[in-house]
Amino acid sequence: MKKTDSMEKLTRIYLKEIVCRHGVPVSIILDRDSHFTSRFWRSLQEALGTNLDMSTAYHPQTDGQSERTIQTLKDMLRACVIDFGSSWDRHLPLVKFSYNNSYHTSIKAAPYETLYGRKCRSPVCWSEVGDTQLTGPELIQDTIEKIIQNKNHLLTARSR
Repeated sequence: MKKTDSMEKLTRIYLKEIVCRHGVPVSIILDRDSHFTSRFWRSLQEALGTNLDMSTAYHPQTDGQSERTIQTLKDMLRACVIDFGSSWDRHLPLVKFSYNNSYHTSIKAAPYETLYGRKCRSPVCWSEVGDTQLTGPELIQDTIEKIIQNKNHLLTARSR
């Protein structure tokens, strides 16, 4: 979204990307961006029954887990931009895939596994079951390499 997007557009994006996929959240921890502190946003969340908790950047005492996750994601995105240059935005789905399918000590599983109750079938294993003949070996190999690269960046980001 853009800073200039209207609250109506933000609401549509929120309903489409969050509520439709995951349901209405019980609570949200968010920063003090004017979009999220507006009366409209607060009244929308109140109508949905969502509790809003405000956080501030770089203050882990507010919610250390959220701040740590944000820092890890920033490190991963920075590495993605460095590695993939001007095509970094095309690789964001692979970054998201790598993050959602990596083990998180806080939940003792990968987010995907926690959400869906099963492990994700990863493209890193596709060649083992023979799907490469169906989808195109070059695309599969490129995807596997990028996912491995993203997982390495995630390990580096977490070790910081």
